[in-house]
Amino acid sequence: MTQDAAPTSVEDFRQRLIAVSETLPKRLRQCADYLAMNTDKIAVSTVAELAQEAGVQPSAFMRFCQLLGFSGFSELQKIFRQDYSQRWPNYSTRLDALRAEAAGNPHALLAEFVETGRASLDSLTSTVDAAALQTAVDILVAAPRIHLIGLKRAFPIAYYLAYAFGKMSVPALLHDRIGDLDQQHLLHPGDAMIAISYAPYTQNTLEAAALAASRGIKVVAITDALNSPLQRIGAATLLVREVDMGDFRALSASFALAITLATAVGARRT
Repeated sequence: MTQDAAPTSVEDFRQRLIAVSETLPKRLRQCADYLAMNTDKIAVSTVAELAQEAGVQPSAFMRFCQLLGFSGFSELQKIFRQDYSQRWPNYSTRLDALRAEAAGNPHALLAEFVETGRASLDSLTSTVDAAALQTAVDILVAAPRIHLIGLKRAFPIAYYLAYAFGKMSVPALLHDRIGDLDQQHLLHPGDAMIAISYAPYTQNTLEAAALAASRGIKVVAITDALNSPLQRIGAATLLVREVDMGDFRALSASFALAITLATAVGARRT
């Protein structure tokens, strides 16, 4: 395999990750999937720490870096450290302390959810690229009608967007799949779609987005990983990483992004 030049920016790294993820062997795919979901940790972690959390040997991480064209992990880490001073503060210590207090204490539990929400919100300006956000707004402003799909955990975001667009008289249609009704006949050339899905990705959402893209409809994706399946259909992608609390993951950052999209689109269409 011919080794390409190493990525020189976070965006270059994102594109390379999307390109190679599907062809990687199991252990290197674990590395790719972990980094795609945890880009915030690259600048501040050692290769040993990342490898342990990804469930692989450090040597696998080194092979992964070299496959992408880097001489080693430090070269990869350098591109994420360049703008580290603008990234969000590390809340891990505070969250660990709260978790120790939260068992059986509803108020401590509330405090932990507040902190996880704050951490998610602080990360949003780093995970959402300004140019990508502008592109998404431009796509939605130009569309005669906006289709919305987000199922399971993502459903509240899709429903809120339908409500907000309705309030601002922006033509929008929620694909809620209630009764397993298929609304694909309502997709028309020139329309746009907002597809929302987080790992593990909902198949119905992926299929709806892929169908829309195959018909020439521009898709704006709200998702959580650099190598999300929604990236592979050419969607204008907005990345949101919600900090989890155990097995629970709030939607603080996702709602903030949804409000931003609705307001920005509504302001330009009035």
